[in-house]
Amino acid sequence: MALPATPPASFPPERLDPSRRAAPQVFERLRDQIIGLALPPGAPLSRTALQSEFGLSSTPIRDALMRLAEEGLVDVFPQHATLVSRIDVGRAQQAQFLRQALELEIVRLLALAPAAAPTDDLYALIAQQRRFAKDGDFASFTVVDNAFHERLYTAADKHELWTLVRSRSGHIDRLRRLHLPSPGKGQTILRHHKQIVDAIAAGRPDEAQAHLREHLTGTLSDLATIRSLWPDYLSG
Repeated sequence: MALPATPPASFPPERLDPSRRAAPQVFERLRDQIIGLALPPGAPLSRTALQSEFGLSSTPIRDALMRLAEEGLVDVFPQHATLVSRIDVGRAQQAQFLRQALELEIVRLLALAPAAAPTDDLYALIAQQRRFAKDGDFASFTVVDNAFHERLYTAADKHELWTLVRSRSGHIDRLRRLHLPSPGKGQTILRHHKQIVDAIAAGRPDEAQAHLREHLTGTLSDLATIRSLWPDYLSG
């Protein structure tokens, strides 16, 4: 199976936003490339090359790499090298447990008050995903997929929990990105999203939870296949 379509492992030519601190911007760009597999497990991250690429001193580069290490997305070997980490299956499973526990309660809350739920917004995001799936644009599909789930959290006034989930989800997100190009996977995601929103709109919390549970367990349930295709990418 081919790797998911991703941008090349290089950085945008535009400069960093001078109104924002440099280290968080470097962190975000590197994280996006790691999650999107443009920087795959085992890829080296040279501090000197990153300084040159971003036009920065060593301090913001070091700080960005430290944040990536805290999320388990890079392995830092002092005085030797910094490498993109392998996908830790154990950490992916823990992130999955956290996300499922939170989102089951969130969709329940939304379905108990369907008139206040942002169903129009959610259906619009599904329509965007459908277009990207048709084009085979996995990167954009993933961006909108995250926007769909984030909208659930904001609708339930739980956005800080979304921030927490995202900071713990680097390993499961990379597994999902590996799984996404599998035949029929994109359509399955779209079907699940619509079923979740339909259940919320109809005021059926148990049904919304059942569809969400099936949706979130899809990748880990196919872990053996993913491992067989990408054995060098996974650990644990």
